[in-house]
Amino acid sequence: MDRLVRTASLLFTGLFAGFLLGVLVLENSLRGYGAAVYTQVRQVELDALDTLASVTLIPAIITTVVLVVRGSNRRTALLAAALLVLVFVTSLVVNLPINADQADWAVQSPPADWAEVRDRWQLAHLVRTIAALLAFGALAVGTQVSRAVPVRREWATA
Repeated sequence: MDRLVRTASLLFTGLFAGFLLGVLVLENSLRGYGAAVYTQVRQVELDALDTLASVTLIPAIITTVVLVVRGSNRRTALLAAALLVLVFVTSLVVNLPINADQADWAVQSPPADWAEVRDRWQLAHLVRTIAALLAFGALAVGTQVSRAVPVRREWATA
């Protein structure tokens, strides 16, 4: 059971971190374009990417917390869980409110402060991407450490 939970935690955290990294690359590419292009692409992103984030982040957090509770590589699992909670809080406090606002922006006439809003969203996204990648790294290290620990066997003496 521990192996299944560890695998699920690593899988969902890796998928989530990879997803965030892909969005980071896309967002960085958008910096060279104007308000209308940025707004249109963001609205396309908002069509389904929030759902993808939820179906990868929520299981990542749950399975990682289960690792902490069960005591399987508790330190690395606790670090990963804390980083994933940071991602979740950053998303709730910064990214999701901006997403809600941007969904209502008119492509041909975004607000005058669109670049400031973009920059705030992208900075928060960078923070959560780094946190997610570090969480994935911690879980990967924890998985390797658990495999490297020798199993102690008591041999009966005759």
